[in-house]
Amino acid sequence: MSLPKLFEPLAVGALSLANRIVIAPMCQYSAVDGRMTDWHTIHLGQLALSGAGLLTIEATAVVPEGRISYADVGLWNDATEQAMGEVLASVRRWSKMPIAIQLAHAGRKASTDLPWQGGGQLAPDHAHGWQTVAPSAQPFKASQHAPVALDRAGMDAIREAFADAARRAARLGIDAVQIHAAHGYLLHQFLSPLSNTREDDHGGSLENRMRFPLEVFDAVRAAFPAERPVSVRLSGTDWVPGGWDIEQTVAFSKALEARGCSAIHVSSGGLHPAQDIPVGPGYQVPLARAVKQAVDIPVVAVGLITDFDQAEAILAAGDADLVAIARGILYDPRWPWHAAAHLGASVTAPPQYLRSQPREFPNLLK
Repeated sequence: MSLPKLFEPLAVGALSLANRIVIAPMCQYSAVDGRMTDWHTIHLGQLALSGAGLLTIEATAVVPEGRISYADVGLWNDATEQAMGEVLASVRRWSKMPIAIQLAHAGRKASTDLPWQGGGQLAPDHAHGWQTVAPSAQPFKASQHAPVALDRAGMDAIREAFADAARRAARLGIDAVQIHAAHGYLLHQFLSPLSNTREDDHGGSLENRMRFPLEVFDAVRAAFPAERPVSVRLSGTDWVPGGWDIEQTVAFSKALEARGCSAIHVSSGGLHPAQDIPVGPGYQVPLARAVKQAVDIPVVAVGLITDFDQAEAILAAGDADLVAIARGILYDPRWPWHAAAHLGASVTAPPQYLRSQPREFPNLLK
């Protein structure tokens, strides 16, 4: 029998993945002053035993003001780097799964409360709040405190913060970097005409709106070791008329590929409260397909991919090169095991777990 597409190995740049299952970045809102905690050891540790091809660390702020919430992970100083290093040392002691990190800045969507406490934006004078920044002085919602429009010096500082975080990630031995330019966060805010109303050379035309995100990519690519991949996560559309759309996404993806981007991860939405998202199984796959048809680098599909046959069909049809699982793998931390059993493949498991192999799947675990 031929190997299921989901379990074929894949090279992303010089990084070899054992299969096409990516664990997407998922914020845990459990850091202290940007520092990872024991929760992250538990959380990442269990996912690192799942048999997936790649584990991605949650959105990691490059400056304190770039956090979504006050409990977000950061990588902006020695203390945050040390805390992350301690977590990674524990995880790597028991797993050889490659680990990527998503570097991010939340822009005008920063300074929020924890999701389980409502998730609303906190005012700058709140104990856990701060003044947000954005391409333009437009809040995400009219009821929120307006961000400060970034000047050139502020943009330069953020660009260098991304590069510095990439250098710290390299020192930690992280295998790949993903730049977060999706879900309505800062780089997406520059890309979309709905949030970027600047009248300088960073606003207006598509070329201008792409300018700063491309600057950030170039800075990160230069700061991270050349043999390790740098990818970008994009929202394929704002799901709002007149906003960022798939045609602009394709153009941006081509520009990234020309600059040495290793992969494109295609999500959607998050920029505007008027978004009208047709949520359903695999609803973002057509966006990934459009990007894949336009570039030669690997493309990741994500979004309500929960069924094993569904994931296999996406890859077999050529709609994407990898599939990313997020909430589904929180619900079922052994999703790759179960997918392998269903499709007749095998996954790597720690020797401590080999005795759990069901008799009807004698070649499942290795």
